[in-house]
Amino acid sequence: MPTAMSTDCSKPHSKYLLVVIDMQKDFVTGSLGTKEAVSIVESVVRKVQDHSGLLAYTLDTHDENYLQSREGMLLPVVHCIKGESGHELVDELKQPLQGALVFEKPTFASVALASWIASQQDLEEVELVGVCTDICVVSNALMIKAMRPELVIRVDAACCAGSTVRRHEAALETLRSCQIEVF
Repeated sequence: MPTAMSTDCSKPHSKYLLVVIDMQKDFVTGSLGTKEAVSIVESVVRKVQDHSGLLAYTLDTHDENYLQSREGMLLPVVHCIKGESGHELVDELKQPLQGALVFEKPTFASVALASWIASQQDLEEVELVGVCTDICVVSNALMIKAMRPELVIRVDAACCAGSTVRRHEAALETLRSCQIEVF
């Protein structure tokens, strides 16, 4: 469940939710960081600052036993361990996302985020940005779509980065195929 809310839901702009996916130090400059992830930070910050609706973000969250998990066995790179600096948002987003809804997730998609969105019948549009396009962005978009098939779901390709450029492009094509608006 979310841990904080920054916006008054009674205002008309509460019909639009911007979700920042996993913009954590380990995914940008840390153990799983890429130059593409670094390159979108400024655009994501600008997007958050310009957004007048609801804000939420996800945090990939693991414990010290990560390497013994199924994910850890298939991706044996320690990352986003709760309590360590790599779990934190990148510094540039800490202030702009202060007070936003927070969803910690132990896997690619957040069941809690999708469930919360499904319960918000006044929402008209959800936009996702962040990393990795081919793993967590696509997983969250598809889970939200499954739970709210009539909701407008958008992904800003310029504010996303994949684990590789090729996988980023493939994920965008998958999103389009599943009726997620990619712009």
